[in-house]
Amino acid sequence: MEILWVIIAAVISISMFFLGWVVNHRVGQGKVANAEKLAERIVSESEKEANSIKDRKILEAKEEWYKQKQLFERDTRNQRQDIDRKKAKLQKRELEIDRRLNHLTQREKEFKGIEQSIKDKTEHVKRKQEELDSLILEQNERLEKISGMSNEEALRELKANLLDKAKQESAQEVKNIRDQARLTANKEAKEIIISAIQRTAADHSVETTVSVVHLPGDEMKGRIIGREGRNIRSFENATGIDVIVDDTPEAVILSGFDPLRREIAKRSLETLISDGRIHPGRIEEVVEKTRKEMEEVILQLGEQSMLETGVHGLHPELVKLLGKLHYRTSYGQNVLQHSIEAAYLSGLMASELGLDPILAKRSGLLHDIGKAVDRDTEGTHFAIGADLAKKYGEGPIVQNAIAAHHGEIEMISPISALVQSADAISGSRPGARRETLEGYIKRLEKLEGIAESFQGVQKTFAIQAGREIRVLVQPEKINDALSDQMAADIAEKIQAEMEYPGQIKVTVIREYRSVDYAK
Repeated sequence: MEILWVIIAAVISISMFFLGWVVNHRVGQGKVANAEKLAERIVSESEKEANSIKDRKILEAKEEWYKQKQLFERDTRNQRQDIDRKKAKLQKRELEIDRRLNHLTQREKEFKGIEQSIKDKTEHVKRKQEELDSLILEQNERLEKISGMSNEEALRELKANLLDKAKQESAQEVKNIRDQARLTANKEAKEIIISAIQRTAADHSVETTVSVVHLPGDEMKGRIIGREGRNIRSFENATGIDVIVDDTPEAVILSGFDPLRREIAKRSLETLISDGRIHPGRIEEVVEKTRKEMEEVILQLGEQSMLETGVHGLHPELVKLLGKLHYRTSYGQNVLQHSIEAAYLSGLMASELGLDPILAKRSGLLHDIGKAVDRDTEGTHFAIGADLAKKYGEGPIVQNAIAAHHGEIEMISPISALVQSADAISGSRPGARRETLEGYIKRLEKLEGIAESFQGVQKTFAIQAGREIRVLVQPEKINDALSDQMAADIAEKIQAEMEYPGQIKVTVIREYRSVDYAK
């Protein structure tokens, strides 16, 4: 019985195995079929996508080819146009060369004709000269027979007589000219200068360092000061001018050494007072507006000075600089008024001497133009002025008159000497400049004292109204190299210890002398 169950179990196992194998075989075939279908579908889709990519790439390649073709055609067209232009230019140049060649050929023919004409005339003159020489020889032979003297003897005697007579007459003429010049030169020079001074005499107003602004009432002082002084501080910061509010009734004082800034401050304060609105923002606005208005005022002052002197055609920048001179002083003298007066003096003296009065006036008016910018520019005012004149188209005579009016460079024209004289006359007239004799002397003494304080100094001389100090040194103690250093040291000490207008030139002179005696 057990064997039977074993056999049955074995048969069942074999059946189940066979059945499993059949089922598995069927399932495997189905999967294979599905896999093949999937593979076919993938292959088909890949082929479609490959074809799509291929078509797209072909289209992109065609588009790129079309673009490159267009670029090539455009470049080719541009190059062809450039070649056509150059070809036309070359043809034009060839025509111009042909024209010039024809012109040169024609001129060559003309020159050959002129040359032949000159040869003919030369031959004619040569024949005439030969005839003349023959005639002179014949006349000389006749004269020799008549006078009994040879040609050479007569010529020597004639020359001797003429030479003696010429010497006597020229000596007498030179003596007469010298005597007359001695008698009249001094007198005429004085008359010319006096006449020029009298015809240009003008009042001189003394420039100060303060301006007074009148107020409608004393209560305005408090508004100018402002709460805790903020208004007055803002005004001083904006203008660079000190505002002095004291017990003076209905007035405040503006103090500052720059006349232009002082004028801007005065006009600004008057505007604020009349407007009534006084606060820091309004102060800055009014001051800035006044600065712009002053530019117009400066231009008008420059144009007015041109009208007064009859000088025309100045560059607009020079006209502005002339206007600025109205707010520049030298020893208390208004530089614009000084320049106008120098222009009048130069023109009148030039007229008396037969020179160009217009050019002289122009040079005199511009001689101190460098003072308009010398506080902001390195160098002397006459060197700066000459550079400005050159920059803005003035001629060499005007440039030289400006550069040479203090004798620093050589004068190239008599007008330069007239401008120098006019400058000295205008500056030295009584009342023209403000400086007491005592203060002037003390300043010169201090200047010489500073120079004498250095070792090796022999003598010092303050010249040019204190604008230059000349220092003579002992040659055995100071060599050339030390001379340069001494000039720099003296200039530095003057800057540190003195106050002065303009600049002071320091000249160190070293002179070595060898002395011996013949016995």
